[in-house]
This record gives sequence, C-alpha cells and structure tokens, in this order.
Amino acid sequence: MDAVLKSLMERAKNEAEARTANRVGDRPSREDAEAAVRTLIAWAGDDPSREGLLDTPKRVVKAYEELFSGYRIPTESVLDRTFGEIGNFDDMVLVKDITFHSHCEHHMVPFVGKAHVAYFPVERVVGLSKIARVVDMFARRLQTQEHMTSQIISTIDEALKPRGVAVMVEAEHMCMAMRGIQKQGASTITTQFTGLFRDDPQEQIRFLSLVRGVSLR
Repeated sequence: MDAVLKSLMERAKNEAEARTANRVGDRPSREDAEAAVRTLIAWAGDDPSREGLLDTPKRVVKAYEELFSGYRIPTESVLDRTFGEIGNFDDMVLVKDITFHSHCEHHMVPFVGKAHVAYFPVERVVGLSKIARVVDMFARRLQTQEHMTSQIISTIDEALKPRGVAVMVEAEHMCMAMRGIQKQGASTITTQFTGLFRDDPQEQIRFLSLVRGVSLR
C-alpha cells in the first residue's frame, strides 16, 4: 500500500511540474485549466471520468478561449485606423443595438444585452464595425456592466479625441435571473457621457431619442 501511495504521489508531483513548465509567464497551462474543470465537476457531485464528461474539460477550456478572448486583444489595435474623407460632416455618428454577451465577474454567469454608442467626430471617423469590436473586446472579459460601460467610452474618447461620446448599455443578468433573487426579465441600464453629450442636455436627449426611435418633433 505504501508503495502504491508513493507512486501516486510521485505521479502527481511530476504532472504538477509538467504543468508548471508549460505555463506562459504566470498564466496557468491548458492542462491546469482542464484539471480545474474536472475538480469542479467532482465538487458539483458528478464523476468526471464517466463517458459523457470525459471530454468536457477540453470543451470548457476551448469555449473559455472564445468567451474570454477580449483579454488577448490589444486595446490600441481596435481603433488604429480612421478615415478623413467625410466632407464637412460634423454631426452625431450613432451605432445602436450592438448585441453582446459577457460574464459577471462576481459569479461567472452570463449577462447579455445591447450597447448603443455615439460620438461627434473631429475631421475623421472610424469604421462602424470597429465600434462594435470595442464593445465585443470588453464584453469578452469578466465584467461588471458599469465597468464595461466606462471602458467602452474611455477607449473611444482617448483614441478618436471626438467632441463627445455617449454610451448606453442595457442587459439582463443571469446572476439575478438564475440564482439569488431569481427575477427573470429584469433589465439593467447604464449610461455615460463625455464632452458635448455631457455638457449639453439636449444632445443627451437626442441620443436617447434616436436609440429609442422616438421622434423629437
């Protein structure tokens, strides 16, 4: 029995050393992540070695690579190209109904919704898809909705130096719907404004009216 125990301990030590050797910087290896998933499965009360769960750790880690890919995107690369051929256009540019899914940093369960982003350009504009990419970059991280809203507006403000930026994020949080208070359908709305949007209430109203499809006439 002692020999068997010693062999198991030696094997565990070797596996741990191998995982450590495969790490990039301080980031755990893929093997570490898969082992953690197996531990969670066992903690939940199931058998990670049964047929239906054998490949689950690999699938979860692969899914997490996609769900949290925002950590691997350099912020400065998303808005690195602008366009100057806009004539004398100097009014609001609005991209609304940008769908996203993110994960609550408190419980690691999803929250899903839409973001609406507007800005007043100064001589140059950015490709419309890049606004959506900014939203996606920050959504694909562990987040709070408030911080995500702030990150979106700060990134656009710093990169484009516009006369103003407006951001509205509305989402349903599964940490409220699936657990705890269990209130399905509850919506959380966050807004933040800079420049002209912050200083001129009429521009805030115009932004909100355009987002909601409400006529100002």
